[in-house]
Order: sequence, then C-alpha cells, then structure tokens
Amino acid sequence: MAVSTDAARRSTREGRRTGDSAGARRLASTFAGYFILIFFALVFLYPFVIQIANSLKTEPDAAAHPLSPIPDPVTLSAFEKVFLNTDLPLWLGNSLLVTIIITVGRVFLDSLAGYALARLRFPGRGALFSAIVAVIAVPGVVLFIPKFLVLNQLGLYNSYTALILPVIADAAGVFIMKQFFESIPVSVEEAARIDGAGVFRTFWSVVLPMARPALLTLTIISFQGTWNEFPHTLVAVQSPELFTLPRGLADLVSGSLGKGTQYPLKLGAAALATIPVAVIFVVFQRYFVRGANEGAEKG
Repeated sequence: MAVSTDAARRSTREGRRTGDSAGARRLASTFAGYFILIFFALVFLYPFVIQIANSLKTEPDAAAHPLSPIPDPVTLSAFEKVFLNTDLPLWLGNSLLVTIIITVGRVFLDSLAGYALARLRFPGRGALFSAIVAVIAVPGVVLFIPKFLVLNQLGLYNSYTALILPVIADAAGVFIMKQFFESIPVSVEEAARIDGAGVFRTFWSVVLPMARPALLTLTIISFQGTWNEFPHTLVAVQSPELFTLPRGLADLVSGSLGKGTQYPLKLGAAALATIPVAVIFVVFQRYFVRGANEGAEKG
C-alpha cells in the first residue's frame, strides 16, 4: 500500500513538472510571437514616423538629420507652404471627385458583371470569364500607349472623362464578385423568382445585400487603388488643373518649387495624402473584419 502511495506521489510530482514545463514553453512561445510582431510593426511604422517627423522640421534640420524621428525645432511651416504655395487643395478636390465616382462605379458595375457571370447562362460566358482572368495577368504598363491612343482618338484626352471612364470597372473586382456570388445558394434566388421578382430585382434586393463582405472588400480596394493611382494620370491628362494628388505630388518631387531637397514640404504633402485612405480603413475596418468572418462562416 505504501509503495502504491509513493508511486502516486511521484506520478503527481512528475505531472506537475511536466505541466510547469509545458506552461513555460507556451509562455516563451507567446513572448517570442509578440516580440516578432512588435519588431516588424516597428519596422513598418518607422518610415511613417520619419515622414511625420520630417514634415515638422525646418529645411536645414531635415537636410542635416533626415532619419532623426525628433524634430528640432518643431514647426508647421511646411504645411503652410503646401497649402499656400502649391495647388494641393485643387489636387485634393480632383482626387476626391475621381475616387468617389470610380469607387461607386466599380462597386456597381463589377457587381453586375460578377452576378451575370455567376448566374446567367449565355453563349461565350466561359470565354468572357477567361478573358477577364487574362486581363488581370496583363501588366498595366503594357496598356499605356494603347490607352493613350484610344483616349486621343475618341477626343477624351485631357479631361475628367479620361481620368474616370477607362478605370470605372476592373477585372479584379469582377472576379471577386463572381466568386462570392457563386457561394450564395441558388435556392435563395429561386424563392425570389417564385415571388415574381425579375433578374435585376433578385440581384438588387436579395443577392446584393448578402454580398456585404465582398462589397466592403471591393470598396476598400477600389478607394485605395484609385486614390493612389498615378500611371493612368500620366496618359490621361496633362493640364495642371486636372492633376490628382499623386500626379501633383510627383510634380513636387520633380522640383517644381525650386532647388533644394525641400523634405518638409514634400513629406508634409505626402502625409496629407495618406489621411483619407487611413480614415477609410479605420472607419470600415470593423465592418470589413465582421463581414469577412460572416463570409467564412457561410462558406
């Protein structure tokens, strides 16, 4: 009896040591994981910190210490020059106008095209979808000259139409929406048709509300991509009055305001350009994550 009691005690002690060892390993693993995450977060955040710091520096301080995260002294003169000596307000207005129209257009048109490819049966549907996938694989730089020639021949060059019309729908958005619509049960649409709803009514009132995860994804991607779009503006417009923010910032970087590095002014303008995208992401992040989780549960 004593032998069995001693064995039980030894087994208990060994179990405790094993549990303590496993707990220590889990704690060390968690600590290492957080350390790696914090390290990479600092690596990715450091350029933005440098951007903000240099925009708050004087021109001599920025030229002498461009990588210092501490302005000495702190000044807002760069932001004043950006608004007073550049066409930044005009660029912001053009970017907002173009971005909002293109984002709304992409969400609507890509959804229509994706639903048609997912549900409607018509000749050449497979070939059309293959062509859309092929367009995704084509580098955008290959289309610069053809895009310019088409805009010029149609008389659209150097206009707001040239900035908006060629990119108001995109192949990637159509692909995203098609794949999501195919995950929705057909029985939902059949019930709507039994109630007398047509194709568009079924799409608009029944299917589209269920596609919130894909719509949020497409909205964020479209807004960010359009707001940061630079190559298309090179072949679409040449008048400074039609410059969007990326095109205007490129003009600043090229030295349109004179000689010198002008780090505070350039980085201050760049910091202002990142604010709308950051606001959109912060506002929609909660809904985006929730919608993605709902989509995963449905799948």
